[in-house]
Amino acid sequence: MHATRKLWTWLAVICVLSFAVLGWVGAQIYQTAPPIPKQVISADNAVLFSEGQVDRGQQAWLSAGGQQLGSVWGHGSYLAPDWSADWLHREALELRQIWAQRDHGANFDDLNKSQQAALNARLKEEMRRNTYDAATGAIILSADRAAAVRAVTRHYTDLFGDARGLDKLREQYAMTANSVPDADDLRALPAFIFWSSWAAAADRPGETDLSYTSNWPHEPLIDNRPTAEAGIWSIASVILMIGAIAAMVMAHSAAKEEEDPVPPKADPLFSLKATPSMKATRKYFFVVIGLILAQVGMGVVTAHYAVEGNSFFGYPLAEILPFVVSRTIHTQFAVLWIATAWLATGLYIAPAISGHEPRFQKLGVNVLFYALLFIVVGSTAMGWLGTLQHKGTAFAFWLGNQGLEFTSMGRIWQILLFVGLLFWVTLLGRALWPALKNPSSSRGLIVMVFLSALCIGGFYATSLTWGRHSHYSMIEYWRWWLVHLWVEGFFEVFATAVIALLFTRLGLIRAATANNAIVLETIVFLFGGILGTLHHLYFTGTPTFVIAIGAMFSALEVVPLSLIGIEAWRNYQRSKAAPWVSSYRWSILCFIAVGFWNTVGAGLLGFSINTPIALYYMQGLNMTAAHGHAALFGVYGMLGIGLLLFCLRGLSSRLAWSDALLRPMFWCLNIGLAMMVFISLVPAGIYQAWGSITHGMWFARSPELIHSKFMETLVWLRVPGDVVFAVGTLFLALFAWRLMVARKESNAAAVADHA
Repeated sequence: MHATRKLWTWLAVICVLSFAVLGWVGAQIYQTAPPIPKQVISADNAVLFSEGQVDRGQQAWLSAGGQQLGSVWGHGSYLAPDWSADWLHREALELRQIWAQRDHGANFDDLNKSQQAALNARLKEEMRRNTYDAATGAIILSADRAAAVRAVTRHYTDLFGDARGLDKLREQYAMTANSVPDADDLRALPAFIFWSSWAAAADRPGETDLSYTSNWPHEPLIDNRPTAEAGIWSIASVILMIGAIAAMVMAHSAAKEEEDPVPPKADPLFSLKATPSMKATRKYFFVVIGLILAQVGMGVVTAHYAVEGNSFFGYPLAEILPFVVSRTIHTQFAVLWIATAWLATGLYIAPAISGHEPRFQKLGVNVLFYALLFIVVGSTAMGWLGTLQHKGTAFAFWLGNQGLEFTSMGRIWQILLFVGLLFWVTLLGRALWPALKNPSSSRGLIVMVFLSALCIGGFYATSLTWGRHSHYSMIEYWRWWLVHLWVEGFFEVFATAVIALLFTRLGLIRAATANNAIVLETIVFLFGGILGTLHHLYFTGTPTFVIAIGAMFSALEVVPLSLIGIEAWRNYQRSKAAPWVSSYRWSILCFIAVGFWNTVGAGLLGFSINTPIALYYMQGLNMTAAHGHAALFGVYGMLGIGLLLFCLRGLSSRLAWSDALLRPMFWCLNIGLAMMVFISLVPAGIYQAWGSITHGMWFARSPELIHSKFMETLVWLRVPGDVVFAVGTLFLALFAWRLMVARKESNAAAVADHA
């Protein structure tokens, strides 16, 4: 007990200090973020962009799809360009060409090497000079650069408008014509893209060769190259990771582990009688499977747009289901079905653990179910409608699609979801209360389950921290609080505690051992995980020390994953501990798969892009997608499916249970995911990284590379893996259908007997 109290104290200290530092970093980002100009004017006082247009342009881009339609500063989707890199390259080429024509009467490419070198040196000086005047709030451009900006502005207004000459380019970007139909929004959109590009090139005040985005993106034309700090902290983070792994291996080897207890002769949960509220969670799990099918379907459509742009095997599907909508649903449903599976698991196990069914608990579970269903259907429908009918920036922010990856639903839906999560915590807490207040060997685990649930409910409030007019750097700061800390942090702690609690209840691990282990694991995970959030923010207009903190602590995130295979092996041994454990075989195998994908998807693929020097060249490329697919589904998805199967086991007739369907489900999902990642996404990411390193980020995301024969071949090579994976989801759906039919038949038989 003394050791456990010490661990809880350490956990509290680490959380308080880490969040204090993270909050301080946020304050520094707010104070030093790239300034938003009141005006962008030329040296002869001609106004290029007027006051408020950068802000309005940001809203216009987000309402048109935002991070589902290309990216800014590397965050977003991968088919359309990174607009910051695209504008920067186009403006540099345009300005250089203006000088070549005026000074030499020829195209730049026709000049001799000395003439080209002189213009390149002049280009770097011009583009990197910071001409922001803090007194007037204006960015002042030379007449020549103003002409280049006007030319690129015309390209962007034509592209996001309906100019027929750019139909082919829009198809390559999977864009629909007239993405921004409002004339004022269309005039403002280039202002935001220009500003994001200007911040990526202009030197910070008092600095040389150091832009607001730490020289991201890579652009050789203006010597936008990685800083020395990016290289030094990358090396330091690798050394720290190796040292920390060595220390953990030594500590693990020196520690004396207790053997697992002798398992009971019979299943301890066999006689567990589901309470009314536990039975009410059944429908949650069937909705989860429906969301999985919808997510996979949208993933197929989204991946196909990488080849045909706006069509699906010749059918103009984008007229009713544009890329922005299909990708939004694909990413949003991934988070929603995983979260729903975990929420339902909490509601199922709470009465089972405490032996207490609070009054009106079933009613609360049912109300929460229909509230969540309303939020999912409503947010999806409004996002779809807003995108198709171009209902404007206010509708997009409040009801439609905010244009932010993994948190795209409108603010009204976010508020409702926040209220729903607090209601879920209340339901969970009142069911767990007897177990929380009564001393027991597993009370530490129960406390961890409840505290992590409290954090899940409370930390979703970070989705409400930005507004329509928030600085883009601050939007990214708070968005990663939600995506990294909420999804990858507290949900993982919750799920890990739940799994430990389930194994304890099955008599497969000792409660005292699990208590200490889960607190220690949480300490190790959050020690790197909280400040590791900053690795997402290296190049989003943040101070340079963010690179140092993010690099070092994100390296520590990998450390616990180095021993995850040991836990997976122990779980495999537990699956054979007694004959009755085979009833939970596929749930346990899902937990073992989580260990594998934690090591491969979160660890190997994650760290391959997390160091500053690697992310500098690979942010916003398919290596990120490879890591995302392997970690999101492989870790959190398989965890959700494992919990789903465990709960359905206690809610279903044992005669209706079919391991014959679960076997192909499990192997198809894991093999299909591996094929998708390693046959298609990883090679595509490596090829794009080559393009980024040799030519610049603009080239890695350009139509010339994205729609090259090699890249499109890699897209088609996704098909075998996608098919195998989709077959796995169909086996899961068939398994659920069998349970539903068996229940209906059982109910019908009961009614007949009663009659």
